[in-house]
Amino acid sequence: MNLILKVWRQKGAGSPGRFVSYQATNVSPDMSFLEMLDVVNEGLIARGEAPIAFEHDCREGICGSCGFVINGVPHGPRRGTTVCQLHLRTFEDGDVLTLEPWRARAFPVLKDLVVDRAALDRIIQAGGFISAPTGSAPDANALLIPKDDAERAFDAAACIGCGACVAACPNASAMLFTAAKVSHLGLLPQGQPERWDRARDMVRAMDRELFGSCTNMRECEAACPKEISIAFIARLNRDLVKASFQPRRAAAAAGV
Repeated sequence: MNLILKVWRQKGAGSPGRFVSYQATNVSPDMSFLEMLDVVNEGLIARGEAPIAFEHDCREGICGSCGFVINGVPHGPRRGTTVCQLHLRTFEDGDVLTLEPWRARAFPVLKDLVVDRAALDRIIQAGGFISAPTGSAPDANALLIPKDDAERAFDAAACIGCGACVAACPNASAMLFTAAKVSHLGLLPQGQPERWDRARDMVRAMDRELFGSCTNMRECEAACPKEISIAFIARLNRDLVKASFQPRRAAAAAGV
């Protein structure tokens, strides 16, 4: 099959960018999208041109490294799929595909389709640590966790931090990402000691990184390759409300 690619090319964060058209000829429908870009880059290198820069690592939909917008949709048209797991059979022969990086103030473009997603790492760092007793490893069944809580925690922990939720949101909000990271610990007994501080600190970190606010458009949920529910955003908001009362309770208990 043959495809026409209109790719955003930008040498660096301070450089102007523009769309450049390329031909992907005689590519197999069974190729992944990134494999197709590898073929295009081989042709560019052979002609002495700079290859298209795009981020990738595991190519198994696990690491969250890959990710850009295809025809206006983060990760492309197939729901619940990362770019590296998107196959060319999703498209038709002769399709024109526009590729561009995540568009968000908090994600500056480094080169072509690569953006700096370190802001998400700093949100995670703001969450701090989990208190854990030292000594020998506890028995596997020492902490009994309700099945529903365990499953919801696993659902939240499925977030791979790709940033598609930010790219899809009209406000460039990172609420779905932050809510998932807060909830997967807040649902488990191990996450309770720092639960309130974690929710408050991670949201403050998100605000410092200049992500937008959440207005419940649900574009984040639609674009998420792991199909994480916006119900976690509601849970985060409840935790924030409760966290605001914790210092008052502590002060009242201390007689201040």
